[in-house]
Amino acid sequence: MTGKEKQSFWLPLMVLVTGAFAAILNNSSINVAVPKLMTIFGVDADKIQWVVTAYMLSSGVIIPVTGFLGDRFGTRRIFVVSLAAFTTASLLCSIAWNINTMIAFRVIQGIGGGMMMPISMAIIYRIVPRETIGLALGIWGMAAITAPAIGPTLGGYIIDNFNWRFLFLLNIPIGLTGLLLTPVTVPESKKITGLSFDRWGFLLCTTGCFTLLLALSEGHKKGWDSLFIITLLIYALFSLVLFAIVELSIPEPMLDLRLLKNKTFTISIITGALITMGLFGGVFLVPLFTQNIMNMTPYETGLLLMPAAIVSALMQPVSGFLFDRIGARPLGLAGLTITGVFTWKLQYITAQTSPHYLTMLMTIRSIGMGLAMMPITTAGMNVVPRHLVPRASSLNNVFRQVSASLGIALLTAIMVNRQALHGAHLSENLTIYSPALTLAHDLFNLLSSSGLKLTVLFGLVQSQALVSAINDTFLVSSLFIFLAIPFVLFLGDSKPVPSKPAKE
Repeated sequence: MTGKEKQSFWLPLMVLVTGAFAAILNNSSINVAVPKLMTIFGVDADKIQWVVTAYMLSSGVIIPVTGFLGDRFGTRRIFVVSLAAFTTASLLCSIAWNINTMIAFRVIQGIGGGMMMPISMAIIYRIVPRETIGLALGIWGMAAITAPAIGPTLGGYIIDNFNWRFLFLLNIPIGLTGLLLTPVTVPESKKITGLSFDRWGFLLCTTGCFTLLLALSEGHKKGWDSLFIITLLIYALFSLVLFAIVELSIPEPMLDLRLLKNKTFTISIITGALITMGLFGGVFLVPLFTQNIMNMTPYETGLLLMPAAIVSALMQPVSGFLFDRIGARPLGLAGLTITGVFTWKLQYITAQTSPHYLTMLMTIRSIGMGLAMMPITTAGMNVVPRHLVPRASSLNNVFRQVSASLGIALLTAIMVNRQALHGAHLSENLTIYSPALTLAHDLFNLLSSSGLKLTVLFGLVQSQALVSAINDTFLVSSLFIFLAIPFVLFLGDSKPVPSKPAKE
């Protein structure tokens, strides 16, 4: 790579970061708009959840084929197509006239957004010299870290002060800017001609990922022992097993599972999956706790979490800079230890916990998260030959998508089961001398109806049961983080080495 090329990657990097940030920000900001959309379209909770689920499913099933598309048609062209699909779908979502059109447009938006992350990572590995890849990926990773935390704050503010359609209209100027700048700033990759499309692999992987992600997203609502969920899981298992057999038996697989033969790459993926499952405990549980227990609004919750998001974003380029000099192992060990300890401390929060204290816990936790995540991912990607990076990026993102969905499903099931257990335990041990009854004594004296007294007491019991259940779930989240620490020891130094000039 020439000196001119080394200096030229910063502008295209910013364009790639902007596109990825817009996709993640939009998806995270939509969550707080769900109640408003339910009222506007006149549908129940089960129907409106498909606005979120449709995006998740479509983005999940498109990721595996992204590597092939990048090889066949060029990574820049696929990034432009994905950005155009996302921007167009954002416009369509803003003018959706009923729930069915909204869901259909969200599918298109998910296809565009799902392709952006793996294809942008592949472009970065192609245009950035390996000796500075850590810093570049650290800056790129800022989008993945900050957007989910800023999204609810921005979404809450827009819902409270503007029309819900602005949630989607905001993407249009960003998308148009990216569409104008990408062709003139991002160099095109060499197209690999003669590639045959892996039809069976595509069919098996698409149906397997779709049914698995659908089962994980719907399991807590339908019941994990329901015929619908069990059927989905069995179908997903057989589809993905057949997919693995097909991919390992053909010379040009859609998703190259042979990459898992590389120990460092595989360890990086396993570690990243465990971290993702643990980190989603904070993303999923903290808003639930602040809004249901501390009675905070989504906007207030977003403000509470924003310092943690800012710190984590600032740590991304710092950890990338350090990775280029000392490798992944020390950063991974230090970062995961900090993240695990402060995730573990979250199990002790109560309804009386100060919001400032909770912000402090989340912020210190984010320092560890920002220190560890990108070096661990980069260590695995660095050992992949450059021409296989698009396939490796797709494989990496598939595991992240599944582990995120699996983490939320497991933590939701644990929380629901523990809440029922704690609620039953508290009810069995409730007497007239119980602390809950003593604290509520004055309130009870103001209530004339015994039925109202029982309702209030039941509410207190359920509230405390939810607090205890969330605390237990935080403990499980920390165990995922601690379980990832030993894997970091096997990453070795993982220092990037200067790459040889690409023969294109």
